[in-house]
Amino acid sequence: MLNDDWKPSETSAIPLYKQIAQFIKEKISSGEWTIGTKLPTQREFAEILEVNRSTVITALEDLKAEGLIEGKNSGGTVVVNNTWSLLNNSRTPKWEGYIERGIYKPNLSTIQMINKLEFKNGIIRLGTGEVSPSLYPKQAMKKILHKVSNNLESMGYEQPKGSIKLRGAISEYVKKFGIKTSPEAVLIVSGSLQALQLLSMGILPKASTIITEKPSYLKSLHIFQSEGMKLKGIGMDEHGINVNELRNSINKSTKLLYTIPTFHNPTGILQTEERRDEVLNLCREKRLPIIEDDAYRELWLEEKPPMPLKSKDKDGMVLYIGTVSKCLAAGMRIGWIVGPEAVIDRLADIKMQADYGSSSISQAVLSEFIESGLYEKYIEKLRNNLVVRRNITIEILEKYFKHIAQWNVPKGGFYIWLKLKKHISIDLLFKMCCEEGILINPGSIYDFVKNSNIRISYSYADIKELESALKRLSEIVIEITART
Repeated sequence: MLNDDWKPSETSAIPLYKQIAQFIKEKISSGEWTIGTKLPTQREFAEILEVNRSTVITALEDLKAEGLIEGKNSGGTVVVNNTWSLLNNSRTPKWEGYIERGIYKPNLSTIQMINKLEFKNGIIRLGTGEVSPSLYPKQAMKKILHKVSNNLESMGYEQPKGSIKLRGAISEYVKKFGIKTSPEAVLIVSGSLQALQLLSMGILPKASTIITEKPSYLKSLHIFQSEGMKLKGIGMDEHGINVNELRNSINKSTKLLYTIPTFHNPTGILQTEERRDEVLNLCREKRLPIIEDDAYRELWLEEKPPMPLKSKDKDGMVLYIGTVSKCLAAGMRIGWIVGPEAVIDRLADIKMQADYGSSSISQAVLSEFIESGLYEKYIEKLRNNLVVRRNITIEILEKYFKHIAQWNVPKGGFYIWLKLKKHISIDLLFKMCCEEGILINPGSIYDFVKNSNIRISYSYADIKELESALKRLSEIVIEITART
């Protein structure tokens, strides 16, 4: 909400509080902060603008006196007027009402805070599901970008299903996972999230029930709920989703199973071969389509995981989602869906209406990366680094969390599902960690009920920072536990 680049000038003849008041006035008068907009707290203003809280209070009091803002007892400080309405009594649209009635549901406040703080300088990100910038293949990427730029003939739109070259590379790439497909049955999308959005809009009726694991990354999103659908969580054990519970939960409104069988997010569970067969057989029996999200497949650490559900799909009931967001670069925003051509055609049509295709540059880069063999070499090196990071993280947890939490050692992926032994307020834990520059992903954002779990990622933070942050996290947990 605030522009982190702007700070009041201490060398200016204009007092700091007046500079801040003028800054806020400009936000309001330009229409950027409309009537009804909730302002940051005094503490947030002070931290971001790097001034004393008393300076912020003085600035806000001036604006209240001018009738621009007003303090609400439980709702913070909000914009109640703007300079135009003060001058000529014109009425601006009540944008807050429009926002509240919008179809797409807002993120949970905790997730909004995570998304915001991830870009704050000095924050240590303990839950981020990305590869550390230190592991990024800079030299290989430079080589690929140079080659692509030299061969680039245009930067126009690609075909509705995406670059034919990339779709060909993907259809060859997934063969090593036992998936036989053609470029016509592959749709290039802007990451896994867009794949889910297209599926929610393109193949499912409103009031559908989508089944997923409990907990699940899907629960942290509102993709299906925003389309008028419901999510139902099914429990898991160390082998994967509970098949008996799944069987008992399927009814007329159940339209789909969304699952992450390989290095599940957030628990890290690897579904066994036997459990995969049970799930596939049950869904075949019930004619229940499956979305298989296989984002973490290449991130196995000691041994290859079982083949994907899609590899055993003889009936076209599995829609397979892959991506390079986890392994290579989240910012490339490239993923793919493999499925029956009729479904792919439908989704491609919707995608063309939504964005007219994913980035042609990103598609060209990825196809060259895969076909050159550099991607496979990079992935092998990445696995070796992740093994080291995982092992170090486990050692740190043994050192600081042995008596206060439980966890399993993941066989791949990014995550350790940390289960605190005593129930504490996870909201308080999140708040206290944020105040100390530590960003965690509370388990409750992925679950259907409150819990005292934390998703720990060993893929992103610097190793030294990882240890210092985990040590402090353990101290905060102990401190909160002592209060309860």
